[in-house]
Amino acid sequence: MKAPQAAPQMALGAGTLLAGIGFVWGAFQLSSDAGYAGVGPNFLPLVVGAMLCVCGVWLVWEAASGGFRNMEEPSGADRGDWRGFAWVSAGILANAALITTIGFILSCTLCFVLAARGFKEAEGERGIRLRALALDALVGLAISAPVFWMFTQLLSIGLPGLTSTGWL
Repeated sequence: MKAPQAAPQMALGAGTLLAGIGFVWGAFQLSSDAGYAGVGPNFLPLVVGAMLCVCGVWLVWEAASGGFRNMEEPSGADRGDWRGFAWVSAGILANAALITTIGFILSCTLCFVLAARGFKEAEGERGIRLRALALDALVGLAISAPVFWMFTQLLSIGLPGLTSTGWL
């Protein structure tokens, strides 16, 4: 392995291992009282942390024993698309800011529309077309509404809604 590649690859492995250790540590800070299906709230973070630790150790070993093998040259542009990044970031921030105000369905639909616009920008599609926005909104609605209904109606998990009926 060439020396310039060794440090970033080792840093990636070490960062993954540290994230895993953080998840495991955080999981032990949560209550382990068994809840639904006999598992407590610390179960999933513990599993994720353990898997991150395994992956981190593996990545460190790969970097130390010759580097990541058979890597293809990266595809795509040399630089990130800042317009696309801004659209996707706006979608995520809008979702976080509006979910308790306009409800899960509408805020997730808006997030989808803005993220889709960002990906189109990154592909080089400039300009906003009304038909594309409407189609993205319908797709976002078709994804977010069934997810909301599944969580609220089938699993009885409370998500922010527009009304108190549990259907919007």
